Amino acid sequence: MFKIETEREKDGRWIAEVPALPGVLAYGKNEPEARAHAIALALRVIADRLDNGEPLPAEASSLFAA
Repeated sequence: MFKIETEREKDGRWIAEVPALPGVLAYGKNEPEARAHAIALALRVIADRLDNGEPLPAEASSLFAA
């Protein structure tokens, strides 16, 4: 399972980050929106890594059952 960290910026926007996937940061006008954008981006990064044969973080092992 991937951990998502959120924080409210001084300008009122929310930012969400997935620490296990460097560069996965997304903004939203509220916390749920920021989380949703971060999840979508994380899934894109995971798919790209799979397509290119790159390693996935350990957190990805619980995404699918064999």
